[in-house]
Amino acid sequence: MKVIQTSLPGVLVIEPRVFEDDRGFFLQSYHEKQFWDAGLQVTFVQDNHSFSKRGTLRGLHYQLKHPQGKLVRVVTGEVFDVAVDIRQDSSTFGQWVGDILSAENKKQLYVPPGFAHGFCVLSETADFLYKCTDFYTPGDEYGVRWDDPDINIAWPIKDPVLSGKDEVAPLLKEARENLPS
Repeated sequence: MKVIQTSLPGVLVIEPRVFEDDRGFFLQSYHEKQFWDAGLQVTFVQDNHSFSKRGTLRGLHYQLKHPQGKLVRVVTGEVFDVAVDIRQDSSTFGQWVGDILSAENKKQLYVPPGFAHGFCVLSETADFLYKCTDFYTPGDEYGVRWDDPDINIAWPIKDPVLSGKDEVAPLLKEARENLPS
């Protein structure tokens, strides 16, 4: 397993070792000891699976009272995955990193608590899996506008398909009272 630090401290790209032959491949998507040895000392409590169609953009989402770290990967298709630092006291507040995650490249991204997360689907469909460090808590979900000009994410799609809540999410500067410190 190769762990790559991104430009945002704590946001990591993880490239698992892949063993391929004529039958297919094998990889360990999570191995607690290897993750802990690499400095990713977290406990996951919930697994989620999202299926989306081309052009769908989900995000930018976070929880405030029950912040979640997320280990995300794609098992079918391809997405552009993004993490945004929303910790008000952080020197990288409002900055983002993004990477292509796909069934083909098998990369994973670890998004720590204190970051908003989102992705857009680049393939016909995508199956997106993620492990979370805290449980989803209804009523504790927040969002930031996907196209906030102050964040200025270089999304690789135009006119995404959004949920109703993502269409009306506030700008980062409007969400200050609901951001982590």
